[in-house]
Amino acid sequence: MHKLEKIWLGLGMASLVLFLVIILVQAIHLGHEPAASGGEFVDPELVDKHETFKNPGLHKVEGKDWDYELVFVVSAFNYNPGNVEIPKGAKVKIIATSKDVNHGFEIAHTNVNFMVVPGHISTFTKTFDKKGEYLLLCNEYCGMGHADMKSNIKVVDKK
Repeated sequence: MHKLEKIWLGLGMASLVLFLVIILVQAIHLGHEPAASGGEFVDPELVDKHETFKNPGLHKVEGKDWDYELVFVVSAFNYNPGNVEIPKGAKVKIIATSKDVNHGFEIAHTNVNFMVVPGHISTFTKTFDKKGEYLLLCNEYCGMGHADMKSNIKVVDKK
């Protein structure tokens, strides 16, 4: 083997080892893991009995960094609630979990896009500054009815 080939092969192997070490350090030492945001969990079979998910929908809150909590229970081809009205300018903490399989949670034309995993409580905080209707879509294939899985979020003037 030529001297330059050995050097090039050595650099490639060294890079691979370095990248693996970085991944291991992040996974073990820093505690990174592929989990939904917040690290909160709920038994998927008991979602309807969990305090947060007993009454899905938009709820006004006091004493927090956001104005409303929008709670979603996601299951096969269904977002509960199906339609939501949010006051314009409201800062909303979206809280969601799945009862069955992985689902996507994307509000079209916004930066809201996360995965809803059974047993994990996923959260996202968003200020809705623009009046209009937003389509909530499942962007993670979840079965035969996936294409029909949607909800509407309507941002309206404050009452």
